[in-house]
Amino acid sequence: MKINFLFSETYDFLFNLDDVSVGKIVKAVGLLEAYGNTIRYPHTKYISEGIFELRVIGSNNIRIFFLFKDKEAIILHAIIKKTQKLSRKDIDYVISLKNRL
Repeated sequence: MKINFLFSETYDFLFNLDDVSVGKIVKAVGLLEAYGNTIRYPHTKYISEGIFELRVIGSNNIRIFFLFKDKEAIILHAIIKKTQKLSRKDIDYVISLKNRL
């Protein structure tokens, strides 16, 4: 499956993190690319309105929000998760990005 980033800033954010995190991100994005919409928990989790999170677990718990469109995965946004629960602000933001596509 083809992977596209909605914003180059998201790509830059992810790939300018520490080397260990970048390695885990590359592995997670590779799994998404290889398995497409058949990838499941614990690698991904459904969030809302067709939006999923790609879960990168480590010293930094990184969440990469994406959706499937046609035959590609579009990465909308990414965060370093600092609390147990995703904030409503982050969820609303990625929903607004989805609605702009």
